[in-house]
Order: sequence, then structure tokens, then C-alpha cells
Amino acid sequence: MHFNHYGGTGTFLAAALLNSPECSVSRVSALLAEHEMQSRVSNATQARALGAWIERARPVFGEEDPRRQLALVNELLGDATTSVRVSAHDGNPPHLHYITDTDDPVARIRAAIAGGLAVALCGAGGDRLGRCARDGCATVFVDTSRNGRRRFCSLTCANRVNVAAHRART
Repeated sequence: MHFNHYGGTGTFLAAALLNSPECSVSRVSALLAEHEMQSRVSNATQARALGAWIERARPVFGEEDPRRQLALVNELLGDATTSVRVSAHDGNPPHLHYITDTDDPVARIRAAIAGGLAVALCGAGGDRLGRCARDGCATVFVDTSRNGRRRFCSLTCANRVNVAAHRART
């Protein structure tokens, strides 16, 4: 499954932040750079604010009720956006921005994430935003597989479940 650049950026960034063991300035900045976000957090207060906000996106991943998932994304959009604009900056093709100009990096990041989740939900379907099916694993993921049937965050988790099931049968 292919996600467009802008929707994919926010969606994959959301999963990366949710799976991060910490929301320190250095860790958040590294994830933002890895996902080609221009905005950066510059202090611990901003990193903590983003870390607290991103937890609101966790239930979107793996939500089986499409209406509930839609409501969760709309709550994130309502909290994070002020408007939608088409932009073609820095030599990029036209793409959507979900916030007016602001200097607050946390607001800009929240808007990109909420907008990305909305694009993913509308364009690829909510079942592509998954949560690992292994008991005890809290990892979320974006299912980019061709058939959209991914259940685990990694082969390690899938193997653990399969080995446990095999042992239970024998």
C-alpha cells in the first residue's frame, strides 16, 4: 500500500512517536528529521507537550469500530488545525498543510500528524492503522502490505505468538 508523501509523513511520524521509548528533545528531534519534518522542538516543555498530545492518537491505531476511529481522528483534527491550505514550497509539488502560519512547532507537528492520520484513514482505510496482536506488545504500525492483513509489529512478535500456539497444541 502506498501512502502519499504528506499523509504518509504524519501517519508514520505518529507511529514512530508512539513507539518511541522516550519523548526527549533529542529523540523527538531525531524522529522529526527522519520523517522529513521541518518543525523541530527546542526544549523539554515542547517535547513533553507533544508526547502528551501524541498519546491521544494511540487509540486510532487498531480501533476496529470505523465510527469510533473517525471520531478519534476528528478530535485530533479539531484540536490541531486551524485551516487547510495547499502549498508548494521548497520545490515540492502541491500538497496539503493543515494549519495556518504559526511559529509554534508543537502546533505545526500536531497538525501534520492529525492531517496525516485523516489522509490515511480516508485514502487507505482505517484498518491500515494497526496495533500489534501479541498480548503485552503496545507497538503500533502502519500496514503497507499489499493485502492489508498485517497483524503484528514485527516478525519477532509473530514468531512468539506462533511458537506459543504450537506449544499449546502439543
